[in-house]
Amino acid sequence: MGILSIITGVFGFGVGTSIGLVIGYYMFIYFQPTDVKDPIIRPLVEQDSKTLQRLLPEIPLWVKMPDYDRVDWLNRFIEIMWPYLEKAICKTVQTIAKPIIAEQIPKYKIDSVDFEALTLGSLPPTFQGMKVYVTDEKELIMEPALRWAGNPNIIVAVKAFGLRATVQVVDLQVFACPRITLKPLVPTFPCFAKIVVSLMEKPHVDFGLKLLGADAMSIPGLYRFVQELIKDQVANMYLWPKALEVQIMDPAKAMKKPVGILSVKVLRAMKLKKKDLLGASDPYVKLKLTEDNLPAKKTTVKHKNLNPEWIEEFNMVVKDPESQALELNVYDWEQVGAHDKMGMNVVPLKELTPDEPKVLTLDLLKNMDPNDALNEKSHGQIVVEMTYKPFKEDEVPDDEDSNMVQKAPEGTPAGGGLLVIMVHEAEDVEGKNHTNPYVRLLFRGEEKRTKHVKKNRDPRWEEEFAFTLDEPPINDRLHVEVLSASSRMGLLHPKETLGYVEIQLADVVNNRRINEKYHLIDSKNGKIQIELQWRTA
Repeated sequence: MGILSIITGVFGFGVGTSIGLVIGYYMFIYFQPTDVKDPIIRPLVEQDSKTLQRLLPEIPLWVKMPDYDRVDWLNRFIEIMWPYLEKAICKTVQTIAKPIIAEQIPKYKIDSVDFEALTLGSLPPTFQGMKVYVTDEKELIMEPALRWAGNPNIIVAVKAFGLRATVQVVDLQVFACPRITLKPLVPTFPCFAKIVVSLMEKPHVDFGLKLLGADAMSIPGLYRFVQELIKDQVANMYLWPKALEVQIMDPAKAMKKPVGILSVKVLRAMKLKKKDLLGASDPYVKLKLTEDNLPAKKTTVKHKNLNPEWIEEFNMVVKDPESQALELNVYDWEQVGAHDKMGMNVVPLKELTPDEPKVLTLDLLKNMDPNDALNEKSHGQIVVEMTYKPFKEDEVPDDEDSNMVQKAPEGTPAGGGLLVIMVHEAEDVEGKNHTNPYVRLLFRGEEKRTKHVKKNRDPRWEEEFAFTLDEPPINDRLHVEVLSASSRMGLLHPKETLGYVEIQLADVVNNRRINEKYHLIDSKNGKIQIELQWRTA
């Protein structure tokens, strides 16, 4: 009876299954919906943006957003360098993490925390695009779109209370859009003082976590909880405007902020050589600190005198007393033509004792080449008194605020100040006959000029000029003119104007600092960037 029931059951199952398949086939064939239409096939160029994003979810940002640039060269560079970068990064992480872990584990009564394995895998991160912002400040802002689906192997072993546990991180994915700011840009390698990193949106972080060999992320609810926790914690620390700052250089040295005042009193010169045809000279002295863009200071001219006496005092701002030096040049004034150089000498500031006056009698040399035979001849002597006065701690300008204006040097008139003009760069300036631009500044009848830049429509000068004033220039204007001078000697088109602008200085006095680009009058598209500062004591 039992065998018969088994045979009957098997037979019934087989027959029933066969009949069901046949009925299903005929229903599928004869009962299809009649309103089914053939799909419309169109080229990609005719699709709208939403359809394209649905078809291509991983389309690069440089395709979707025109302000993102392609960085295939960077991805290729990282791909080639990744085997070496991966090892260097892991070594750096261990070096940084070990002392931090050693400091923290006693608080939690943990015996040790060690890396059993630390590799980032063979898959490098990629950048889908990069956006670069241009500002008028001394900074560089970049926003790369980072994508990393890596295969790292990170195993951390924890020992506590005689027990040992291992935690392993695998299959890491990180999608982030950080904003990286290099500022301030400085003329000292690596050319920026610090890196500021912040996130423009919450990052996507996904990874596998194995605890004691078991997949901890398979626990219901834990995966979502850990993922959201990491996003929130990272966002709380680094989501813009919050940021991570990494100091690269000492800002005071990088920016070469003022650290003191050099007081120089030009006393006299002796036994100067005759330069004029009538057997005399008209000497004056030019003083300038090395590594400084400010124009040289000058004494008065002593006519027909080979042993002049000046007793004139000058103050100069010192930025690096270890490397800077005072350069003294004695010239013979000429009414027509170039002024003849009578001699020179250089005094390194590191030879001065702070706050102690020092009188120096210096031999005038032809140049600073010790092997030049002309330096063996006598060119006269000059006597100066020098005092280096370093700033006190409360007088040093704060480097955190890039918009902060420095104080005027000692000796500035009490009711006035120092008007500082920084000529940065120009754009789209073009002459009809030649384009060798330079800038001419005219203020209260005094004229200053930058250097010439040959054959350049987008010249960069980065030159600084200063005017010491007895009162604020509230009602004054600054005339800025871009000119081009012919590089060849000739009377035909020796000079032409590329554009000019008149700047009202009342805003500078009120705001202390202005850094703007001005459209040049009489120029089609020309602009010039001028930074103005009003410094008071």
